[in-house]
Amino acid sequence: MIHKKSSMAALSIDSLFDAAIRIQAEERSISLTFSDNSVRIKFPTTRRLAEFLNVPHYYILPYFAMMEEEELITRAERVGILTTAKGTEKMLALIHDQYAGEMEKILGPAIFGALTGKH
Repeated sequence: MIHKKSSMAALSIDSLFDAAIRIQAEERSISLTFSDNSVRIKFPTTRRLAEFLNVPHYYILPYFAMMEEEELITRAERVGILTTAKGTEKMLALIHDQYAGEMEKILGPAIFGALTGKH
């Protein structure tokens, strides 16, 4: 079981990626988009991340700007926040290293293995 942090979290790009995965595991749902021979993973909303991390919403926003600058995410009108190829690679590495059990249950062994290289 993945637990929320109870006090205000120290924020970083890594902590937001980690929180996004923990939210997906908690909700038992991950949204993938396949296009142009790449996979994009839908990020939780900034408000959902702020709520999960127990921080004010406006604390999250500068980190999303940094993640866009580093080409880890992209925001699409009416679609939401999606990882880029670079962001997907970062998220899948974290999933593989720290959340394999939980995420394999959600994605199923075949999809999980295809995404993470764990066969």
